[in-house]
Amino acid sequence: MSSQANVQRQGSWMAFINALFNVLLAVAKGVIGVIAGSNALIADAVHSAADLVGSLAVIIGLRIARKPPDEDHPYGHGKAELIAATIVAGLLVAAAIEVAYSSATSFFHDPTKPEMVAAYTAFAAMVVKELLFRFNYRLGKKLFSKSLMASAYDHRSDVYSSLAAFIGIVLSVLGTRIHVGWLRYMDAVAGIFVAILVFKMAVGIARDSLQSLMDRVVLEEENIAPYVECALSVNGVRRLDDIRVRDHGQYVIVDLEIGVDAEVTVAAGHDIAARVRREMRSEFERVQDVFVHVNPYYGATNEGKNRNDDESSAVVDR
Repeated sequence: MSSQANVQRQGSWMAFINALFNVLLAVAKGVIGVIAGSNALIADAVHSAADLVGSLAVIIGLRIARKPPDEDHPYGHGKAELIAATIVAGLLVAAAIEVAYSSATSFFHDPTKPEMVAAYTAFAAMVVKELLFRFNYRLGKKLFSKSLMASAYDHRSDVYSSLAAFIGIVLSVLGTRIHVGWLRYMDAVAGIFVAILVFKMAVGIARDSLQSLMDRVVLEEENIAPYVECALSVNGVRRLDDIRVRDHGQYVIVDLEIGVDAEVTVAAGHDIAARVRREMRSEFERVQDVFVHVNPYYGATNEGKNRNDDESSAVVDR
């Protein structure tokens, strides 16, 4: 099994684990929330149910992203994972709005009197979700998987949500026992605070995923530099006229224009371009494909002739 196939399989297994725990947590929170009379835990259960839909989106996205390039999708299917990340972000926004609305309405009626078992459940869910965040974050970083990273931050938002529910339930129970009325409304205050954090997190995930879906190229010099150095190290490349690195989730596609001696044959120029492609795919694990355009290079003293038809400025000379 290739290294790429192995890490993709790891991502799929992690997505299945996420879905399983989201099912268990949603059922446990919902049932105990109803029995213990905790609106906060019931709202947290709704959040976990939304997470389940997000986990299914990640599973589907990862499965589609694993498909190799074909005639209709020459750049591969990696953007399916970016779509999955966007769906997760959308569900987070919906969950944030639902939690905020549920919390705000608590100010307009007599709050419920939850039992401590609801607090114990929220605390246990918080611990489980923090562990899932750490596993998803590490694997997402390893695989360069935007959908797993989105899932990781989704778990982290659940930690905040469960923490708010825990604090709210404890304060509500305390307020009931010591007869302090305003403490019974702290659940609603905490819920609104968490909803704002979740909404902010969702917007960040959506912005990052949508930028990649719109073919935003890597512009940061420190990120492009290794690709530039690799291309210029190939024997026969005299000049790098242009380079674009496009993020497709777990992999990237590189488009570049190289300058070769104007006097070489077409076959020699083709061989140089083929070597550039091989070297880049060999040196960078994330590079799935490289598209190379060959321009004639007339020497450093003939800048006008060195311009290609698009008159794009050179990145660097060798």
